[in-house]
Amino acid sequence: MERSAYPVVVIGAGPVGLAAAAHLAERGIPFRIIERGGNTAANVAEWGHVRFFSPWRYCVDEAAGRLLEETGWERPDLEHYPTGADLRDRYLAPLAAHPAIAPNLRLGTTVVAVTRAGFDKMKTPGRTDAPFMVTTHDASGQEDGLLARAVIDASGTWTRPNPLGASGIPAAGERAAAGHIAYGIPDVLGAARAQYAGKRVLVVGSGHSAFNVLLDLVDLAAAEPGTTITWAIRKPAAQTGILFGGGINDALPARCELGARVRSLVESGQLRMVMGLRIAAIAATPAGLVVSGDDTVLDPVDEIIAATGFRPDLGLASELRLALDPAVEAPAALAPLIDPNLHSCGSVPPHGAVELAHPEKDFYIVGMKSYGRAPTFLLLTGYEQVRSVAAAIAGDWEAARDVRLVLPETGVCSSSAVLGERGVSCCGPAAESVDGSCACATTHDTGSTCCGEAVPQVISLASLTRGSCC
Repeated sequence: MERSAYPVVVIGAGPVGLAAAAHLAERGIPFRIIERGGNTAANVAEWGHVRFFSPWRYCVDEAAGRLLEETGWERPDLEHYPTGADLRDRYLAPLAAHPAIAPNLRLGTTVVAVTRAGFDKMKTPGRTDAPFMVTTHDASGQEDGLLARAVIDASGTWTRPNPLGASGIPAAGERAAAGHIAYGIPDVLGAARAQYAGKRVLVVGSGHSAFNVLLDLVDLAAAEPGTTITWAIRKPAAQTGILFGGGINDALPARCELGARVRSLVESGQLRMVMGLRIAAIAATPAGLVVSGDDTVLDPVDEIIAATGFRPDLGLASELRLALDPAVEAPAALAPLIDPNLHSCGSVPPHGAVELAHPEKDFYIVGMKSYGRAPTFLLLTGYEQVRSVAAAIAGDWEAARDVRLVLPETGVCSSSAVLGERGVSCCGPAAESVDGSCACATTHDTGSTCCGEAVPQVISLASLTRGSCC
């Protein structure tokens, strides 16, 4: 059979995978969705207690919305902020049950490999004419092979959290302490409350996931005496100016509020903050878990929450020819646009099928997984990616190239390439040093330098020089 006679296989029935299915359905392209979990959006269910900082208007894909409206579905209040459970129950579950999607959805099935049927990585002649072979196994261990004209990998990164070790691998003792380490965003006010109530808790990580956990732990501490919280991050004190986001310059007020609330808690002393900690070891002692790195040794704790981000599992595509950035592990054309070593600006230039393409024709990595190890992915990005990819698979390259992506600004522009260098700013005029402090001179009123001033490893933000790029 011609390769075009086979369906498109979508890996993952989360928000972006189901959006891909909706766009394929609108174009009349046969597809199959393979989902590892026993239910739709199984990964989302694991953080169902977390509230988005973007409202519903940014959470529903347009093609998916059109399909749902055919069934009488009504869009939620566009200005309301859903939780993960809201997203799954009010949007993703009805979408998966739609007659155009449900018959093509296979749950409880794991994709273990994607290859070219009859071609290993080395073989070239005739390669692009061959269909893909998607090898799967289900809960019973039954292995199957599905031929596909194209593959859209929207499997995400949730199942591959980054370790605590600063070198990219688990710290010494991290595996042994696994029973007292949670990765991601545990429900400390709900299902996991007993694990953290009255305990000494260490949270590691500097992103919005960490912010959510910290705020929940503060609420827990108010209700459960004896609960103490330490927050550790790898960033040195010189980078405090960008730690809490863009403030009033953030186009998403709820995201701004997250950073502002955590900042206030640190300044008031309710959160003990340790900066510049590169974790090397975790030791189980009679007093508790002792975390150390470089010259810093923390006081013992009972539980650790690693909100340190995620990384893609690229093993299933090991026999395909991929063009991935060696550091970010994102498609080579996309990586420079999202690499946090270069910038962390909220706006990502529009990108779609062209930028997501690999030497392996018609294989696309989309959604959070397309960002590799880079953070700050928004659903809007994934929705526009799959709209463009579906158009490309259909041969509509005019629509595929007409990518229109406008993301809410974070209000932060930074570059670790210049952080700590006196008088340098990545997003505006150079910051000038005045009396040993850093004056911010960027268009966002946020700076990228703090002059490298020496501050204690354990700090209160109030101890930092005011006006230093904040």
